[in-house]
Amino acid sequence: MQGELLLTPAEMSRADALTIAAGISGERLMENAGYAVADVICARFSQGARAIVLCGMGNNGGDGFVIARVLRQRGFVVRVALALPEGMTVRDLKGDAAGAERSWRGETVPATPALFDGATVIVDALYGAGLSRDVSGRDAQLIAAVNAARAEGARVYAVDLPSGIDGRTGEVRGTAVLADETVTFFRRKPGHLLLPGRTHCGRLRLAQIGIDSGVLAKIAPNTAANGPALWANCWPAAAVDSHKYSRGAALVASGPLPSCGAARLAAEATLRAGAGIVTVATPPDAVATVAGWRAAFVVRPAADMAELAALLGEPRLRAAVLGPGLGLGDDVWLAVRAALEGRMALVLDADAITQASRHPEETFALIKKREGGVVFTPHEGEFGRLFPDVGGSKLDRAREAAARSGAVVLLKGPDTVIAHPDGRAVINENGTAALATAGSGDVLAGIIGGLLAADRPAFEAVALATWMHGEAGRMAGPGSLADEIAAALRGVLAAGCPEAQMAFGGEGEVDGLIATD
Repeated sequence: MQGELLLTPAEMSRADALTIAAGISGERLMENAGYAVADVICARFSQGARAIVLCGMGNNGGDGFVIARVLRQRGFVVRVALALPEGMTVRDLKGDAAGAERSWRGETVPATPALFDGATVIVDALYGAGLSRDVSGRDAQLIAAVNAARAEGARVYAVDLPSGIDGRTGEVRGTAVLADETVTFFRRKPGHLLLPGRTHCGRLRLAQIGIDSGVLAKIAPNTAANGPALWANCWPAAAVDSHKYSRGAALVASGPLPSCGAARLAAEATLRAGAGIVTVATPPDAVATVAGWRAAFVVRPAADMAELAALLGEPRLRAAVLGPGLGLGDDVWLAVRAALEGRMALVLDADAITQASRHPEETFALIKKREGGVVFTPHEGEFGRLFPDVGGSKLDRAREAAARSGAVVLLKGPDTVIAHPDGRAVINENGTAALATAGSGDVLAGIIGGLLAADRPAFEAVALATWMHGEAGRMAGPGSLADEIAAALRGVLAAGCPEAQMAFGGEGEVDGLIATD
């Protein structure tokens, strides 16, 4: 898989193990991690600052002891608060963490909530990204005390991931630290991007600690952050000798006059995103309204679903977008089924998802038999109707839904997840609050339709469309309407495709310390 690869905690542990097997000691990795965090703290605070380093019993705690030692060497007033399970002592530390504790030679005290009062800097090295159980009891009280001290002005730095956040799912396991900055190592984890984990990280920094990127080939991660390295070669740029049909024909199905606005938004986005010609099939009562919206639309009346189904049989169609404002009547299934039986690429959004949820087995069987790709674009409520028995984290649910249905699944939200039936998945992170407005999803469906009409592969088209949608929202700005988000696509396209090799390169290469806000 291309792009900025994300590692689950288990995959990160394997990266560590492969590195150690190649001759770089765990002690060296721990030293490098500790220095990376200390450097971030020292860039903001100077000697004399009072720091409390909260350490757990694992390797995350070992990182904490290194951080404490380096800060003390640089003139900070440092105390280590060690969270010891009942009946254990510091002598129960194992491996590299034990070595880091021996090298500390400073003050170590049992962790209590009162220790954080008055601290300037708090380092959260209680748990790492691999937490897979709920935090409770004394540790939950410690986390509450850290958050209370932060509310009083302390600055909190989390090591790898804020304690209490599941690195695989982004879930809060009982309770979790709210960090001002988080420093993670080698590669980001899904929990850094998925909600609510992302909101607990503050400013996220990625440090390289000596793990060679060659280990990724052995680990073979199948999750990435959405970015140009995934889809740069799919950017919607037309050749100089292209024409409207070589760029691709698309059809957007509209509902009657009261609900035709959704299809108008989708059709405009389809045309702007890459399709050369867009036909809007609409009931007769909405023909004048749709035609008056954009002169560039080809408007075809479809008095009923049988006529819409006939229009979907047009041989030059490369893509169709069904669902925005289409309607919930049982007869709508006739058109959805006709589209599924066709050869064009297909976006099933909104009402079309509801129709598919009434006929799931037939829908999935038709998808798996057809040539053209199919994309589902559900929000959480629609997902629950279409896949009522699929549970787990957002990433797990999107993957299972894609595998079950045979479609590319775009599970919408501030942390949109895109999953391919083969198990690949992408987490998007450039969405903005401007997108939380009626009609924004119709615009997204249209962007996907436009890229599919331009003959882009479904998975890459959905990832690119989601990114373009986020950028359009950013350009449109706060208070924007969906109409303005669609119009802002011109600015996104005018800015051009971002460089495929960004701070995170095509295979996830990262040098130095990278900060992401």
